[in-house]
Amino acid sequence: MKTSKTIDFIVNWIKNYKEVNGVNGFVLGVSGGIDSALTSTLCAMTGINTLCLNMPIRQKEEQYNRANKHINWLKNKFKNVNSIDIDLTKVFNEFKSTVENNSSENNLALANSRSRIRMTTLYYYAGINNSIVVGTGNKVEDFGIGFYTKYGDGGVDISPIADLMKSEVFKISKALQINDEIIDAKPTDGLWDDDRSDEDQIGATYNDLELIMNILEKGVDPDEIAEELKGKYDIYIKHHMANKHKMIGIPICKIPKELKS
Repeated sequence: MKTSKTIDFIVNWIKNYKEVNGVNGFVLGVSGGIDSALTSTLCAMTGINTLCLNMPIRQKEEQYNRANKHINWLKNKFKNVNSIDIDLTKVFNEFKSTVENNSSENNLALANSRSRIRMTTLYYYAGINNSIVVGTGNKVEDFGIGFYTKYGDGGVDISPIADLMKSEVFKISKALQINDEIIDAKPTDGLWDDDRSDEDQIGATYNDLELIMNILEKGVDPDEIAEELKGKYDIYIKHHMANKHKMIGIPICKIPKELKS
C-alpha cells in the first residue's frame, strides 16, 4: 500500500463530497477504537468542520478514556474539530425498562439498540448543523462478515474507510501517529456490559477473516482452500451469509406494469 498517497486520496475524496453536496461539515462517533480514530483524523485533515461525539452507554472506563484522549488530541492538532460528550446511559436504561421481556434474543436486541440510539443522536447533531454522518466501518466488517448494526453504526451518509482492510487501517493509523493505546487495544464493539471482544463474538481474528476475504476476492474456488484454513473459511461464510441482508439494498416489491394499468 502507498500509505501517504492513500491518505491524500481519502482526504480529497471526503473534501470533494462536501463540495459537491453543499454540506457544512461532518459528525461522527468516536468510540476509543482504531476505526473511529482513523476516520475522525481523516475528516479533521480536510480542514472542514468536524464534530466528534463521545456517546457512552454503560461504557467501560478505558474505552471512554481512550475516546476522550483521541478527541483532545484532534482538537489540539486541528482547529476545525469540536466535540460533545453526551452520556446516553439514561436514555438506554429508560428504553430497556420500557421494552424488556424474556425473549431469548433480548440481550442481542438490546445491544443493537445501543448502536441505534447513538445513530439517532448523530443524525440529530448532523441535522442541526447541516452536516453529514460519517461511517467508521472497515471493509472486513462492512462487506466481509457484516459485523455492524443495521441502522445503527451502519446508518451513515459516507464511509471513507470501507474499502480498507483492517491491516490497512492499522498501517495508516500508525503513519498518522494515532495513539498507541488505541492501536494496541483489543477490538470491541462496546455494546455489551461485559468485556467481550470482537474476536469473542466472531470466533476468529480480523487477520483470519482478512486472509479468507483476500483469497475469495482472488477468485479461488472454496473447495481449493487449504485444509488448515477450512475452519476460518467456515466462520467467515457463516457470518457473511447470516448478515448478507445488511450488505445489499432494501428489497423492493416491483409491481408488474399490467397490474398498474
